[in-house]
Amino acid sequence: MSPQVTPIADTAQDLELSERILAPDGSRVANPRLDPFVADVDAEQLRSLLRDMVILRRIDAEGVALQRQGQLGLWAPCQGQEATQIGTARALAAQDFVFPSYRETGVVYARGAQPGDYVRMWRGEEGSAYDPATLGMAPLQIIIGAQTLHAVGYALGIQHDGTDEVAVTYFGDGATSQGDVNEAMIFASSYQAPVVFVCQNNHWAISEPVTVQSQYPIAGRAPGFGIPSVRVDGNDVLACMAAMRWALGHARSGKGPAYIEAVTYRMGPHTTADDPTRYRDEAELESWRRLDPISRLEAHLRSAGELSDEHLTDTQAAADAVAKEMRAACLGMVTRPPLAVFDGVYAEPHTGLERQRVEYAAYLASFESEAGA
Repeated sequence: MSPQVTPIADTAQDLELSERILAPDGSRVANPRLDPFVADVDAEQLRSLLRDMVILRRIDAEGVALQRQGQLGLWAPCQGQEATQIGTARALAAQDFVFPSYRETGVVYARGAQPGDYVRMWRGEEGSAYDPATLGMAPLQIIIGAQTLHAVGYALGIQHDGTDEVAVTYFGDGATSQGDVNEAMIFASSYQAPVVFVCQNNHWAISEPVTVQSQYPIAGRAPGFGIPSVRVDGNDVLACMAAMRWALGHARSGKGPAYIEAVTYRMGPHTTADDPTRYRDEAELESWRRLDPISRLEAHLRSAGELSDEHLTDTQAAADAVAKEMRAACLGMVTRPPLAVFDGVYAEPHTGLERQRVEYAAYLASFESEAGA
């Protein structure tokens, strides 16, 4: 598979240059490349994918609300990217290991997260957001693109172990301009590492549009590294699943790395600290609202007579229940005392660490003194 290399002029053309199975109106489109990879997906499985996307959107909305209410320090919304995350994540095998960026809430969900796992890191509590060994997923990565290097290193370890695992790494369009991502692709190609690169092209790297990052499809870069790639409509959950199944099969069979560019859109801010109205046109946002991934799959199922109002009601109730558990877990977390940050840093205590503890204690005490003055 290889993407077209025509320059991108606008949103409509951007999507036309992407492989898809479901059109924006929900109708099925024949796709000889991708159809074989989802030939087994029946109506029940499609309803399950819809349920996953609805729950993910509700989790995301709850995360934003918790941050606005002062319960979280930050939140990175993923509204609009549900099909990319759920479609690719549901194709993974249990033994595969994921290296995410900071926006892959849907992948965290699909890997079996518990309610507190979504918020622990964003609240600044002890430990990772979740147990990496339990979820088969490395901690969320804030440093742009660094996780791609980690994934390739892990994949090289898989090669030495001789197992059939695959390392998978997610990153945004902005990360493709980072040296880390390009270096990771060089190593992966040179050593034929079993790793899948998933670029979620959501069109904005904070306030910088993707047209500044690349005037041509990003997936077109991968073949230059000797890595086969596919560019899919990231709002088409079936296309995303098919692409990931292709990529995983390629990597798992010893053929080396594979690359997916999923063309989607970040509907909300980059993080809750961002104001997208300062750099993004409302008309652009509205054009992507009409391409909503959840509405697309819902329309497809309804046209096939495979979706009832009762199912939608039950799905929304399930989403609300997950959000309720997530909120309860967040509000129930007990934050450690500030000085506990020094506990467990070293196996044995030493004078340098103790000096830092004393200095930090004095710093904290200074606020109490100012308050009492």
